[in-house]
Amino acid sequence: MKIFSVFGITGSGKTTTVERIIKELVKRRYKTDSVKDIHFDAFKIDTEGSNTDRHYKAGANIVTARGHYETDILFKRKLKMEEIYRFYDSDWLVCEGVRDSNIPKIICAHNTKEVDERLDGSVFAISGRLSNEMTEYKGLPVINALKDTEILVDLIEELVPEKLPDFPSECCSACGYGSCGELLAKIIRKEAKRDECVLLKKDISLFIDGKEIEMVPFVQKILLNSVLSTVKELDGYKKNCKIEIKI
Repeated sequence: MKIFSVFGITGSGKTTTVERIIKELVKRRYKTDSVKDIHFDAFKIDTEGSNTDRHYKAGANIVTARGHYETDILFKRKLKMEEIYRFYDSDWLVCEGVRDSNIPKIICAHNTKEVDERLDGSVFAISGRLSNEMTEYKGLPVINALKDTEILVDLIEELVPEKLPDFPSECCSACGYGSCGELLAKIIRKEAKRDECVLLKKDISLFIDGKEIEMVPFVQKILLNSVLSTVKELDGYKKNCKIEIKI
């Protein structure tokens, strides 16, 4: 799955940009989903005293509300983005307002000051109201999502890779770039390739309820050695054979 985010200050054109991108991706026959990150402390769907709220207070962890036209699964906490991504299985996941994730990003802004305040190595394009005034800033394309939707989506298709992991640098820097974020920045600038992530080159995989769990090389090695040390003692084991364990 390929994931990217459109973010910026309120009123800068984020939602309009996301809307145009989604329409164009769907037009190109991609299965496309979205995530909206709401930066409003008082936001909540559930209300005090509602039936679902009473379920939570009785001790339920996750509550599902199913209506005639909508189904909402409610968590009584803020999920990490990596947890949210696991619910999706689409070609493209378009996020609005998400900054705390190792994914490529488009800044929407009114002016260059707003861009400078948000610019980092994960940004590959600029859009929003600023695109009415310029077409390039600090080497990044500034694209008007209203007038040049196809050009913007062409760029997205060209630069956004399959989702990279988001491990802290102290956990994994085996790719040689220092961190997952640095590798992403290199990929966006075409100075590295997605297959340089060492997690693609693994001898062991772990799936829980059908979802693969990403493991840094050190954890992979621990799990692999633990399994092999046990299985090697059993009849039927052969070197380099395929081993499956299901629980």
